[in-house]
Amino acid sequence: MITFICCLAALIAGYFIYGSFIERIFGVDSSRQTPAFTRQDGVDYIPMSSWKVFMIQFLNIAGLGPIFGAIMGAKFGVASFLWIVLGTIFAGAVHDYLAGMLSLRHQGESLPEIIGRYLGNNFKQFMRGFTVILMVLVGAVFVAGPAGLLAKLTPEYLDATFWIFVVFIYYILATLLPVDKIIGKVYPLFAAALLFMAVGILVMLFVNHPPLPELTDGLTNTHPENLPIFPIMFVSIACGAISGFHATQSPLMARCIKNEKYGRPVFFGAMITEGIVALIWAAAATYFYHNNGMGESNAAVIVDSITKEWLGTVGGVLAVLGVIAAPITSGDTAFRSARLIIADFLHKEQKSMVSRLVICIPLFIVAIGILLYSLKDKDGFDMIWRYFAWTNQTLAVFTLWALTVFLATSKKLYIITLIPALFMTAVCSTYIFVAPEGLNMDVTVSQIIGCVITAITLIVFLWWKKKNA
Repeated sequence: MITFICCLAALIAGYFIYGSFIERIFGVDSSRQTPAFTRQDGVDYIPMSSWKVFMIQFLNIAGLGPIFGAIMGAKFGVASFLWIVLGTIFAGAVHDYLAGMLSLRHQGESLPEIIGRYLGNNFKQFMRGFTVILMVLVGAVFVAGPAGLLAKLTPEYLDATFWIFVVFIYYILATLLPVDKIIGKVYPLFAAALLFMAVGILVMLFVNHPPLPELTDGLTNTHPENLPIFPIMFVSIACGAISGFHATQSPLMARCIKNEKYGRPVFFGAMITEGIVALIWAAAATYFYHNNGMGESNAAVIVDSITKEWLGTVGGVLAVLGVIAAPITSGDTAFRSARLIIADFLHKEQKSMVSRLVICIPLFIVAIGILLYSLKDKDGFDMIWRYFAWTNQTLAVFTLWALTVFLATSKKLYIITLIPALFMTAVCSTYIFVAPEGLNMDVTVSQIIGCVITAITLIVFLWWKKKNA
């Protein structure tokens, strides 16, 4: 438990120490009027209280990521604890905070527009399509699990296909209606349930004091299939460390924040909170694997087993609520982000319902098509999930490089994003070559190629910096 306790303390200290440091580097101006007031439209730009914005941001970026990803990542041993802590503090929280604050400074701009400002118009055009594809994938993969679980809890004639369409009806409402009508009212309650479940598991970890991996045992890879820690673990644990999806969600709340001084608790704080949740579930999963072996790969089964054993009936109900609600609430904001990204690109106002419908209807048709394919093919969902996971981390790479260019051109300490950008470039480029859905090459060869690509990227950046000095 010593390593776990130290990791937990490091995450909390990271918010106060490193969070304040990053905030000073960015340079908060509390006197600057935010887009929640300057562009208030009653739909997407609405001033909201800081605690509510935090809870919505937390649930937006969390979903099932810090639970399912951490559970799967725990199979790698103590290395998963270290990645959650270091990734959250030095990569994920910095990524989320700076992306959110830049959106706040640029009138609530969507992520592709921000990336285009610093990486050029060609990158902006590419990222518009790339990000919308990711949002549709998020909406698709985060509805299949809840639909399947609801099908098991209801009569046989209410199958998964039925629940998929029910969830999509909710998606339509949450995407089209003003942000304070459904999201603003329901999300804080679901976020509270997710946090309550995590706190309950944390308490039981201290009560039961299960054997957990320690740093003194070394960084031995304990994965039963001997999958390489680099890069597989760093893609498996995404939302609990760093996730490109987060940067697509930050602009939603950048349009609702009342003052720049709330940026650190909302953006940096939500990521640290997610890291804590991921660390707790990684520890709980380690306990489960210790008692039951690592043969179980269904994260939902592990969540159900842990919560029922440690939290009883109430915990079981909360687990079901979390497994159903958390991914759905990430899916609906994914579609909302896609709508706003397309609206920014087309310069199409979103105050009228007709304008929103014109954008949303094609998005939902494509997402339903992807879902029906995943139900038809027994391996369809797994394939879609893996493509989503890699696309998600690749988006984080583009965002980190854009943030690095912003800091460099602003003559600020750009190394705070340069190091995470280089590391994630190595992770994502290596993954392409080693993954079964990629080129399925030898691990060592793939890692060498990934390092070469990363080195070339660094050389290009240094050349650009020297040229634009």
